[in-house]
Amino acid sequence: MNDLVEKINQWVIDRNLHTQDPRIQLCKTMEELGELVQAILKSKDAEAKDGVGDIVVTLICLCAQKGWDFEECVALAYDEIKDRKGRLVDGVFVKEKDLRIE
Repeated sequence: MNDLVEKINQWVIDRNLHTQDPRIQLCKTMEELGELVQAILKSKDAEAKDGVGDIVVTLICLCAQKGWDFEECVALAYDEIKDRKGRLVDGVFVKEKDLRIE
């Protein structure tokens, strides 16, 4: 994965995207997310896979614009969830602290 992130970061730099407004990049991420939603809802797996990749690319670009390390962001998220406990409720993972005790 490191090699792909480096290649994408270089692609971002080559196109001078790292100097652009991260708010605009965030809108691009949301656009790509909408396309992923449509692909999933229509059971178009090839388009959905492409959509996941597109979202990752937009997030790597966003990190470059903010001066953040993408892998560090992912590591921070993993550290937050690695020991998380909970259970599936109607197909959705609910954190233990958010479960109602009945």
